[in-house]
Amino acid sequence: MDAFTAGLLQRIRATESDLTRARETGDDFLVEVEQGELDDLHRLAAEHGVEVIASRV
Repeated sequence: MDAFTAGLLQRIRATESDLTRARETGDDFLVEVEQGELDDLHRLAAEHGVEVIASRV
């Protein structure tokens, strides 16, 4: 796995964690922000052929 792929997958995991935390605390604004970031990261992964395993989020 190259550095780009590893970094991208790490960012996805971190964003999923942040999204879960935002949902648990009821912070609707932060949920929207984190979901947008996660959507962007998934789009970037798809554009570069990086397979992302489905998450629990």
